[in-house]
Amino acid sequence: MTDPLGAFLRYLEVEKHASRHTLRSYRTDLQQFLNFLGETERQGSLRERLASVDARAVRAYLARLHGRGLEPVSVARKLAALRSWLRFCVRRGLLERNAAAEVRGPRLGRKLVSFLPIDEATDLMKAGDLGVRERAILELLWATGLRVSELVGLDLDDVERGERKVRVRGKGGKERIALYGAEAAAALDRYLNGRGVGRGPLFMGRGGRRLGVRSVFEIVRRRARAAGITRRVSPHTLRHTFATHLLDAGADLRMIQELLGHSRLSTTQRYTHVSAAQLMRVYDRAHPRARTISR
Repeated sequence: MTDPLGAFLRYLEVEKHASRHTLRSYRTDLQQFLNFLGETERQGSLRERLASVDARAVRAYLARLHGRGLEPVSVARKLAALRSWLRFCVRRGLLERNAAAEVRGPRLGRKLVSFLPIDEATDLMKAGDLGVRERAILELLWATGLRVSELVGLDLDDVERGERKVRVRGKGGKERIALYGAEAAAALDRYLNGRGVGRGPLFMGRGGRRLGVRSVFEIVRRRARAAGITRRVSPHTLRHTFATHLLDAGADLRMIQELLGHSRLSTTQRYTHVSAAQLMRVYDRAHPRARTISR
């Protein structure tokens, strides 16, 4: 194998069905590691340089990243990419061991992700001079909890308007069904009735091309500002908001896991929050002396 990195990226694309964004991130992270090896004057072919990598070299690379002020979560992502690549090389017989697997990643604090309370989410849906396409995008994000990459990847054939559901291709090429309610259905119907029936991308941008991820980020950011929301709001904020509102209303965590397309329940637990009001409702129902006053 003359190009271990190219072979790994093809493996991710063909066998793991990785998105273009994922492939671009892997390529960038791993090329950064190769650049570091070049700076340390490791000679020979790429295969020979990889074979010379040990745990000390990986730790030195992580120290370089920390020294440049990179956030621990970004350092952990780059280490995970390196582990995956070297594991691939071991399985293909290019390396004898995975040196990155011997290195512990940075300790990550449990960071609470942002979500919108119901009143702010409602304001977002009505902010400013909202076009029918933008309204449909915002309503669908809040109603389904889709990742932004999943939203822009939808085709017209994926939408079953009568049953209010969409077929989603998530991470790793896994398919699932996402549901949406009356408000999102009305917004989507107005958008589709205006653009006409047909095939191809559900949401289109300029020139009839598929709408891009950056365009959706800009739509959400612009509408949040118009709604007077001062915190940073992104499409992923609406995904967190979707999960949080379901949980606050008493939805089962396993059901939320299925709707979000998470393979592990622990991932869903990090994406959701139990509000103080929800805790108080559970406490009032469960504790025998929550509502009684002794005399």
